Amino acid sequence: MSTLTKDKTTPSGAPPSKTSTISAGQLTILTVVAVASLRSLPTIATFGLGSIVYYVLPALVFLIPTALVAAELATGWKGGVYVWVREAMGNRWGFLAIWLQWIQNVVWYPVQLAFIAAAIAFTVGHNSLANSGVFTAIVILVLYYGSTFIGLRGGTLFAKVGSWGGIIGTLVPGLVLIIAGAVWLGIGQKSQVPLHVHDVIPPFAGLSSIVLIVSNFLAYAGMEVNAVHVNRMRDPGRDYPKVIFYASMLILGIFILPTLAVAFIVPKAELGFTSGIVYSFKIFFDHFGVGWAGQILAAMVAIGAFAAVVTWIAGPSKGLLLAGETGVLPKTLQRRNKAGVQEGILVLQAVIVTVLAAIFVLVHNVSAAFFTLVDMAAALYLIMYMLMFASAILLRRNKPDVKRTYRVPAMTVVASIGFLASLAAFCLGFVPPSGLAGISTSTYPYVMGAVILILGTPPLIFYAVKKPSWKMHKGSSTESDIAEAN
Repeated sequence: MSTLTKDKTTPSGAPPSKTSTISAGQLTILTVVAVASLRSLPTIATFGLGSIVYYVLPALVFLIPTALVAAELATGWKGGVYVWVREAMGNRWGFLAIWLQWIQNVVWYPVQLAFIAAAIAFTVGHNSLANSGVFTAIVILVLYYGSTFIGLRGGTLFAKVGSWGGIIGTLVPGLVLIIAGAVWLGIGQKSQVPLHVHDVIPPFAGLSSIVLIVSNFLAYAGMEVNAVHVNRMRDPGRDYPKVIFYASMLILGIFILPTLAVAFIVPKAELGFTSGIVYSFKIFFDHFGVGWAGQILAAMVAIGAFAAVVTWIAGPSKGLLLAGETGVLPKTLQRRNKAGVQEGILVLQAVIVTVLAAIFVLVHNVSAAFFTLVDMAAALYLIMYMLMFASAILLRRNKPDVKRTYRVPAMTVVASIGFLASLAAFCLGFVPPSGLAGISTSTYPYVMGAVILILGTPPLIFYAVKKPSWKMHKGSSTESDIAEAN
């Protein structure tokens, strides 16, 4: 039986201290914020009613398997995807899994923060600032270092910021969009997309349609990331499955209904990747002569995007620290601050994000290139999911006696569906998308492979050159973890 069934920061069987407890409601909102993003809705909104299919199919074969598998694994082993994969396949593969989750998000941070910069520009009434590399870089650095400061404080400050920011900046604007879409049609305004029943089924355009559906799998990525905080819940066995269920329902609602509202209100020509949401508010509220309300909603969307960054900073980096303390990362990256937070890893993140932010200043019109890079880095996340689904099957077979307070019915079937869906998305990721930035379609698969190798191989190199001095000293809080991992 695994030794990883007790919280390393609290006595065995004792609930978390009151100051460190995360409620089921907080974790639900944190999960929603980590997954659901209003930023990408305009891209799917171009398909009108057909967007329903583009959300529902990936939910059936990816979101639901991920949610169910994460619920069982989190209530059997605390520590997130690193511990789950390690328990099934060994420390090398657990380290690889958490690294892939972490590095994909390090690349994602500047793009998410650039979206916030565009929303801020709209909020202050100077849309041209969104095209300024200097302005974008300043916003990226200020907000990133601000979110890092919140993470370094430790405790549950990140949870409070993430949950309240998610409510203010994701749930409320999403609800306003839904109401706006209903009112728009209710007052007789023309929908920008056809509203016939047969339009729910989008036209099939061969491989491109399949690629679009599969590429939308990662719209649901992140369901598992906050499982690393499950040991802060008072009764994770009872409450975490509820968190997964309610979060899944909210995520589907946030994706589908506001997307339709955007499709009703915004002409296709104005559904820019970073501006479609704020244009929805502008068009709707300008119609009623209260354009200032759209600026307020844009500011709220920016808050929600910032909450997502705070949420992601607190999760994968903590899991990477847990892996590093088994002796697979240099001591510098294992450094904690007085609050016990992974200071060394957060400093490394900050360096990488600073370099990426500088590129916005040095390279003209770099946004499209960044979006392409993030799409490529997403393939790393799919490898992590394949490791997670395979681990769930192995753990059910090899460690059936480990107590899970929630068990997935037909685990092998559910996890296999998730694994195959992830594999399909990974393979189709080598198909060049439309609108490439400076990369020819013939070289795209090779560049994709290079990005995967450059960003994905460092953990294997670290593991190969690890030194005994990197291992935590005897008697540390993770000593039992180290003994089992090695």
